[in-house]
Amino acid sequence: MWESAVPILLLMISGHFVCDYPLQGTFLASAKVQGPLRLWHLFGHSAIHGGAVGLITGSTVLGIAETLAHMIIDELKTRGVTSFAADQSLHMASKVIWIALLVLVPLR
Repeated sequence: MWESAVPILLLMISGHFVCDYPLQGTFLASAKVQGPLRLWHLFGHSAIHGGAVGLITGSTVLGIAETLAHMIIDELKTRGVTSFAADQSLHMASKVIWIALLVLVPLR
């Protein structure tokens, strides 16, 4: 499985950038930070990321893990606990964790 780890990791990283930039858009970027449905929009944005990870890895468990991790990481940035650079670094680190779990403990 290690031989397929690098291509899957690269796809997850590419998927992250697609989900965080063109698929997020101005509305979602603002709505997940403020407004009466802020947490719903944060969940929606995070679920898009989780869906991408789930589709790329074939693992529902990792898709759910990505959704939860993405929500927490983005909430930290929203609250000013982390910077944009730290936010993006944590998102990349989560992808490395998912690939390690996929290889070491095949999660479906």
